[in-house]
Amino acid sequence: MSTIRSFIRREPVLIIAALAALLSCFFVPPDAEYGRYLDLRTLALLYCLMTVVAGLRQAGLFTHLAHMLCLKAGSVRAMGLLLVLMSFFSAMLITNDVALLTFVPFAVVVLGMAERKRELIHIVVLQTVAANLGSMLTPVGNPQNLYLFSRYDLSIADFFRMTFPIWALSLLLIVLCCLLLPGEHLAVFIGEEPGMDRRALALYLALFTVCLLVVLRLIGWPLMLLIVLAVLLVLDRRTLGKADFMLLLTFVAFFVFAGNLARMEAVDRLLRRLLTGREYLTALLASQVISNVPAALLLSGFTDQARALLLGVNIGGLGTPIASLASLISLKLYSHADEAHTGRYLLEFTLVNLLLLLLLSAAQLVLVK
Repeated sequence: MSTIRSFIRREPVLIIAALAALLSCFFVPPDAEYGRYLDLRTLALLYCLMTVVAGLRQAGLFTHLAHMLCLKAGSVRAMGLLLVLMSFFSAMLITNDVALLTFVPFAVVVLGMAERKRELIHIVVLQTVAANLGSMLTPVGNPQNLYLFSRYDLSIADFFRMTFPIWALSLLLIVLCCLLLPGEHLAVFIGEEPGMDRRALALYLALFTVCLLVVLRLIGWPLMLLIVLAVLLVLDRRTLGKADFMLLLTFVAFFVFAGNLARMEAVDRLLRRLLTGREYLTALLASQVISNVPAALLLSGFTDQARALLLGVNIGGLGTPIASLASLISLKLYSHADEAHTGRYLLEFTLVNLLLLLLLSAAQLVLVK
C-alpha cells in the first residue's frame, strides 16, 4: 500500500489521465478508431529527445557550461543573472524540466558556498519562471509545444512568429527582475572544472541533430527512432531507459480521453462552443488546474486556433505551482536545501508568477489587436 501511495503522490497527473481515459471508454467502447488517437510522431520525438538530453547531461555538458559561466560572475546580481539566463536559454533546447533539474541544484550549491542563501528563494523562483518562459520559443522547448507543433502541422517560421514577441518580452521582464538583486561583490570558489566525456558528447550531439531534422520535417520520425535505438543499443543501452516513461504514458492516456470526447457529439459541440472566441483564456485557466501539458492535449481537439492555444498553455505555465509540472521540480529541489523556507518560497513564487502572467496576458491581447 505504501508503494501505491508513493506512486500516486509522485504521478498524480498520470493517475488522473488514466482514470479519465478509462471512464471515457465506457461511453466509447474500444474499436479500430482508437489507433488513430495516438500522435506517434510526437511520442517518438518526445522519447528520443528525452533520451538524448539525458545522454548530454551524463556527458557533463550542462555542469561544464554552468561552471564556466559562474566563474565570470563578480557580484550577487551577476551570479543571479547568469543562473537565471542559463535556465532561460537552455530550456529552449533541453526542455524546461531538464533545465531546472540541472541549474537549480547548481544555484543551491553556489549560493550556499558563497553564504548568500538569503537570495536563494528569489533566484530559484526566477530560474523557474525563466525555464517555463524560455522554453516557449521552440517546438522542442517543452512537451506541449512539441505536441501542438505537430498537431497543427506548423512550420518553424509560423511557430516563431507566434512565440517570439512574447518570448522576447519575457526575457526583458526576467532581466529586470534580476536587476533587483544586490550588486554586492561575490567571491566563491566552486572547485575544479568538471570534466566532460567528449566521445559521449559528440555522439549525443549527433543524435540531437537527428531529432532536430525531424522537427524541421527533413526526415521522417520512424527513421529517427530507428537511428536512436540502433545506435544506443550498440553504444549506450542504459540511456534508453532514462526517458520519462510516465510522461509518455500520460500523453497516451490523454490522447485516448480527448479522442473519445471528440466522438461524443454532445460533448464535442459543448467544448467547441465554450472555446470559440475564448481559446487563450480557456487554455490559461485550464493550465492552472490540470497543468499546461494536459490542457494542450485536451483542448487541441476542439479548436483550430493554434496561436491562442499555444500562447495560452505557455503563459498559463505561470500562476499556480501545478500550472507547469516543471515548477514542482523547483519546489521539490528547493525544499531539500539547507535552511529552506518553503512558505516564503511559495509566497514569492505566487507573487512573481501572477505579476508576469498579468503583464504577458495584457501584451498578448495587444498583439492580437
